[in-house]
Amino acid sequence: MLKLTPILLALLYGFVMYRFSVWRTTRALDQRSTVLADPVLERITSRLAKALDLKKIRVHVYEIDPVNGLAAPDGRIFITRGFYEKYRKGEVTAEELASVIAHELGHVALGHTRRRMIDFSGQNALRAALGMVLSRFLPGIGVFLANAITGLLAARLSRKDEYEADSYAAALLSKAGIGTGPQKSLFRKLDALTHSPGGMMPAWLMSHPRTSERIAAIEKLERRWGLPPGES
Repeated sequence: MLKLTPILLALLYGFVMYRFSVWRTTRALDQRSTVLADPVLERITSRLAKALDLKKIRVHVYEIDPVNGLAAPDGRIFITRGFYEKYRKGEVTAEELASVIAHELGHVALGHTRRRMIDFSGQNALRAALGMVLSRFLPGIGVFLANAITGLLAARLSRKDEYEADSYAAALLSKAGIGTGPQKSLFRKLDALTHSPGGMMPAWLMSHPRTSERIAAIEKLERRWGLPPGES
């Protein structure tokens, strides 16, 4: 029993972190968001809703500056004020913003949002357990190795989720008659921001696969589905 104590403590820590993360995320979104009220975007999201046989897709604006979109653990969809302002300035089209919403809907439909919270807490538990065990045999570097192992695991899971959400969005956009063109053109626009003088990578791209790889994956789907290539 004593040998299992560190693992049990790590699992308990992971569960507590999971509950705390869900509470903290939900609280922050509740306090700093409003329902999106934009006639043009509402018309285009209604096309997504019709394709999904839903009455309406409610989107919220999260009042922070970074360019990002996210799906909450409870299934709500958010775009940041920074993203919305790019749309208002004409730097991003309504169809391109709809591709972000479709991508986040993919995370919800595929169970990524809830699983990510569990994965996050599970990774913390695994990191703690591995750190305790490896430190006994490799003093000084055990914690470093535990961090490296869990980091690689997290990166692999994140990339898989993003490709799956991209595929879901491509299918939904095609079914709604919007097509995959806005999806690919948005990737290129956001990628260009990272290469402009003094440019910073938009938050929406930070944890995602390479832009070229994401576009190639979408074009592979177009060929598989027999769709005309989406305009860029």
